Amino acid sequence: MPLPRGKKPTVTAGSKIPKLSATTTENQEEGPQVKRSSSPPHGAPKKRTAFIDITNAHKVQISLPGRKKETSKKQAKKTSSTSVSAKNQANLKKSSSVSSEGTSAERERTDAEEEEEEAQRDVATSVEELVVAAPPAAREVPAHLQKQAIPEEFDIDSENSEDCYMCPEYAKEIFDYLKQREEKFVLCDYMPQQPSLNPEMRAILIDWLVEVQENFELYHETLYLAVKMTDHYLSQTPVHREMLQLVGSTAMLIASKFEERSPPCVDDFLYICDDAYKREELISTEASILQKLSFDINIPIPYRFLRRYAKCVSAGMDTLTLARYFCEMSLMEMELVTERGSLLASACLLMALVAKDLGGWSPILQFHSGYQMSDLAPVVRKLHTMLLAPPDDKLRAIRNKYSHKVFFEVASLPLVNVDILEKVLSQ
Repeated sequence: MPLPRGKKPTVTAGSKIPKLSATTTENQEEGPQVKRSSSPPHGAPKKRTAFIDITNAHKVQISLPGRKKETSKKQAKKTSSTSVSAKNQANLKKSSSVSSEGTSAERERTDAEEEEEEAQRDVATSVEELVVAAPPAAREVPAHLQKQAIPEEFDIDSENSEDCYMCPEYAKEIFDYLKQREEKFVLCDYMPQQPSLNPEMRAILIDWLVEVQENFELYHETLYLAVKMTDHYLSQTPVHREMLQLVGSTAMLIASKFEERSPPCVDDFLYICDDAYKREELISTEASILQKLSFDINIPIPYRFLRRYAKCVSAGMDTLTLARYFCEMSLMEMELVTERGSLLASACLLMALVAKDLGGWSPILQFHSGYQMSDLAPVVRKLHTMLLAPPDDKLRAIRNKYSHKVFFEVASLPLVNVDILEKVLSQ
């Protein structure tokens, strides 16, 4: 049962869950930003273009400072030395020559503009001909960039076309990408490499992390990611049993920073460990985990695949919760650590569908998951064997959690009969 923040629960791993102190931080107000005026200050130069309009350059007369107009002086000397009649005659000749030169210059400019327009039309025509003449293969989108066509009967995202937060255009591609990334994070049975640990100690740690997730009211994604990071770290680094709780709590701290909007602080995790570790040890372990994982902590988890696949069959909340119970119980099983998250989620959903008598692995689930019934059968049998085992009194966190009314008391439901399950698996 999720406990509100501040209540002290009973913890099984020799540690305690504190009453979290609500730490609030005030937002710092930014100083008022002065808006710059678009008009220049008094006495400042006005905005201007760097160059003149080159299209009207023939109409612009440029006068450079410091250079005198020699033509005006010559004309003044000429008028003073010639007679009135010679002056008039010269003016007539000058005006006629200027008018003829202006007419010819304008005619030349008009011809040049027409030639330029014609050249531009020729270039545009040639480009259009090239586009039309290009083969269809050159204009098609490459195969690896083409969006996969989804049959109408398998389309589960079009109903959310107006919800941008659901990313309906990319949902299928996102989960296909996560499924591909799983190959990078495949685990093996690392327990033989841990001389100080055994599967029972790991199960106790997971049971304790479930209590931490409940009491801190963290997302389920945070719990699954913390378990994944813990397993990947233990597969690469030998850890003494006295430091196992430190590794688990530090992984939960990193996962909280990755998933939560308001993650618990370092002091909270030190307190739930009963002050068995120092702040420097936790921070050092955090750096060690991140370095071992090469800072790539976006590990695909089964919880995300489970919700996606449940949407394919429009499973009710009670059915989804039952599948979540199976999936969370699998976290403590060392034998299932080697399974991919998408395959484990598919097996948990299939068991829930059979328990609720809602059918088997339908074609739409095969399309979105990529798994056939034959792929799920070995994992389903492992899950059923795990759930048939008598409960351990030391590992009660998950069973107590899913025995609450909030979770439809799915932990108290009878397990599906093995004969019925085998009949479905043999189809």
